[in-house]
Amino acid sequence: MALPPPFPNARPAKVQPEPPAFLSLAAQVGKTSLIMALVGEEFPEEVPPRAEEITIPADVTPEKVPTHIVDYSGRAPFPLHTIANVVCVVYDVTVEATIEKALASVFPLHDTSSLLPPRIPIILVGNKSDLQSGSSMEIILPIMNQFSEIETCVECSAKNLKNISELFYYAQKAVLHPTAPLYDPEEKQLRPTCARALTRIFNISDQDNNQILSDDELNYFQKSCFGNPLAPQALEDVKTVVWKNTTDGVQDNGLTLNGFLFLNTLFIQRGRHETTWSILRRFGYADELELTDDYLYPQFRVPQGCSTELNHFGYQFLQRMFEKHDKDGDGALSPVELQSFFNVFPYVPWGPELYNTVCTTDKGLLSLHGFLCQWTLVSYLDVHHCLEYLGYLGYPIFSEHSSQTQAITVTREKRIDLEKGQTQRNVFLCKVIGPRGTGKSAFLQAFLGRNLAVMSRRCDISWLRVLLAIFSWATSLFFPLLQLYEIDVDTEFMKAADAACDVACLVYNVNDPKSFNYCACIYKQHYMDGQIPCIFVASKSDLPEVTQQHGLSPAEFCYKHRLPPPFYFTCNSPGLPSTTIYTKLATAAAFPHLNDTELGAASFWLRVALGASITAVVGFALYKAVAKSK
Repeated sequence: MALPPPFPNARPAKVQPEPPAFLSLAAQVGKTSLIMALVGEEFPEEVPPRAEEITIPADVTPEKVPTHIVDYSGRAPFPLHTIANVVCVVYDVTVEATIEKALASVFPLHDTSSLLPPRIPIILVGNKSDLQSGSSMEIILPIMNQFSEIETCVECSAKNLKNISELFYYAQKAVLHPTAPLYDPEEKQLRPTCARALTRIFNISDQDNNQILSDDELNYFQKSCFGNPLAPQALEDVKTVVWKNTTDGVQDNGLTLNGFLFLNTLFIQRGRHETTWSILRRFGYADELELTDDYLYPQFRVPQGCSTELNHFGYQFLQRMFEKHDKDGDGALSPVELQSFFNVFPYVPWGPELYNTVCTTDKGLLSLHGFLCQWTLVSYLDVHHCLEYLGYLGYPIFSEHSSQTQAITVTREKRIDLEKGQTQRNVFLCKVIGPRGTGKSAFLQAFLGRNLAVMSRRCDISWLRVLLAIFSWATSLFFPLLQLYEIDVDTEFMKAADAACDVACLVYNVNDPKSFNYCACIYKQHYMDGQIPCIFVASKSDLPEVTQQHGLSPAEFCYKHRLPPPFYFTCNSPGLPSTTIYTKLATAAAFPHLNDTELGAASFWLRVALGASITAVVGFALYKAVAKSK
């Protein structure tokens, strides 16, 4: 059966010029003659006992990599401490006994355990084929089936230069495209690690998530891996081969996962390992079939005082991923759909706490808005994990960017923003600080539009440990996102960096006389002499207000320190909690250079532009419209 050429132009990987070693315990088999014939392109008249070490430049080799060659004399023991990429074991095709001696070089007494380090491929080289009319392959094939380390066998002749260049091509190919990590010759199937990697690649390439690679998806895959799309006839030939050899490899005129795995198995069985390796390396895999650090963690520097944000490339890609996994088209990811989203990850990075940290639908499902907010949060707080996650999703392949760093924008230093009185940033961090029992966690949940009645229906008291929430609001020209981070009352600020944020929200309980004193002390210790804006929030304002034990009343304290007066807040109301305080916090974070009066005016016009009741919804809708116009 002829195998169609669906994936040509495989791109070789770059490797260091480690040596192929030529050895045999049999004397006079022509190891040195083979090396000299390759280098001199003619049979040497005089052959030394051993050839000098030779390096062949990359530009004269088929795979375009430098090759270092070492000749080991049959009379000297093979130095096992030497690391070679590939070992060529030479025998004389006219003397059957030399096969036995050659194998003893690496398989003593035909033991199945090699003397070589693990996964060092072996090429059997039958020399002096010019002296024999037949072939030694009938003897060699059973040996190759016995030892999985043996990649292939090449019969050649140093005297008439037959198959000399092919020999070194196969030696390089065994290094760049080894069989051992991909295929189990005894079981005649892909190894589990290879099957897992190819399954991830299939799932990434299945852009509509219907478990079938359509013609368009196959062509996109082909172009991504090999640079050129498939001709229509070649595409049909591929599907025909799969259809004839599998029961479920082709469905609805597309390639299923089983068909995709079968096709790669067939490539390997036909000696075209480079095809599968080109696919694996394009999607970030190293020889051990693990994603490389270079792929998952590309170099990315964030200078001090700068922050990181997703840009429109990142948001567009993530929106596509959301829509891909929203199978029922309801604008939300169910737990099953979210699990499908994480199938290309080695672990699930977000736990059940996700549903208490971002906006959800009325049914408690993850909305598109909440999904993007969570990604905004990760990109701001832990950009290296964000890059890792984007790598798992295949961002470099489907964004056609060199790496996922192009989905992230590094903002300029905050110091420059303060000097210029304006900012180019879109994401801001608010730390919510206050003593235990002031309602900080309820304050965060109200940020997501949940009053106490909603919270009590959603979950038990464990939601009080919520740490993060995001709220967005926007105009067509301005798209800031505010992140709330709750500070654990048991955690003390060890250094100034622990208090760092864009705006501090100091929360006290109007019904607790000791509550305000804690906030006042935090302010004096960490924020009084700095440039970080602060807003005091008088929580539980539905309860009777008591006199605080601090020397000054909260209003007097704020007046003395030129702060906005305390904002009274409660989430114990029949309707949705007011969003006014969050607009104030976002405005203070975005315009830290403005005074209280100017901040009030800014907040007013922003509220007029948005409408307090719809800010969380309009924020993304306007951003989406702007992104599509770019």
